[in-house]
Amino acid sequence: MRRRPRTPPSPLPQRHGIDPVRVRLPLEGPWATVREHLVERLSGAGAGAVDGMFEAGAFVGADGRAVAADAAYEPGMFVWFHRELPAEVPVPFPLEVVHRDEHIVVVDKPHFLATTPRGSHVTETALARLRRELDLPALGAAHRLDRLTAGLVLFTVRPEERGAYQSLFHDRRVNKGYEAVAPYDPGLALPRTVRSRIVKERGVLAAYEVAGEPNAVSRVELLEHRADGLARYRLLPSTGQTHQLRVHMNALGIPILGDPLYPVVTAPEPTGAFRRPLQLLARILEFTDPITGTEHRFHSTRLLQAWSAPGDWAAQ
Repeated sequence: MRRRPRTPPSPLPQRHGIDPVRVRLPLEGPWATVREHLVERLSGAGAGAVDGMFEAGAFVGADGRAVAADAAYEPGMFVWFHRELPAEVPVPFPLEVVHRDEHIVVVDKPHFLATTPRGSHVTETALARLRRELDLPALGAAHRLDRLTAGLVLFTVRPEERGAYQSLFHDRRVNKGYEAVAPYDPGLALPRTVRSRIVKERGVLAAYEVAGEPNAVSRVELLEHRADGLARYRLLPSTGQTHQLRVHMNALGIPILGDPLYPVVTAPEPTGAFRRPLQLLARILEFTDPITGTEHRFHSTRLLQAWSAPGDWAAQ
């Protein structure tokens, strides 16, 4: 069996907590120069932008030296560069570290902050912030939490251990407990376990349920309700489909407050508004550490505004 060549370490440092882009040139192709391939590969940027990056010495090889635009094409060669970062409005809420040791970092993420870089959210993400604030450039996410959901997220310190922690989530060996604020329906029998098949199509904002073998299972419990028609719920997912809890709560006729997708997709808030956050919180995270054997139980101290300060919520 032909062994894949070892990937050399990046010659470029992170920028704002974001790794440089690594490109490996194909083993076969019609390109005479490195530039020809990159112009084709980065076609969205335009030939002029690529040429400008060559002039600025932005493309570097494994030795850290700038790659010339007329450099001969070398099959299998690695090239690194920093992508132009989008302008982002800072998320004005703290990212609280709940636990930190030599293996993991657990944080209590605020609403509106994405877990990892994606789309237009790059430097304003929990991962990029933590890399900068904790000076841990190798930090990685063991799982993800929706940008609109607040609560506990697990990160790994050592890249070689990341797979062990990610396997906890893949193999369903993590107990996750959520809280949500939603309408109270006295006719809805709770607790109950909701099972359905959820599909999330690429490019479509909302997920939806279809007929077929269930791939999403959630237990829904009523914690308390009050006279204004709202209730607080405990949500216990045993699977991890995209938007699973939001879809299941909507299917029960009690969509979570502040949800811009369920039951209907609404127009996005103005940039930087940060109003009426989704009233969903990842409250509990429990697991046996696969490296140390320690039994971990973490608890978010965040409050859901629609329940803790209903007047402030209503005034937004």
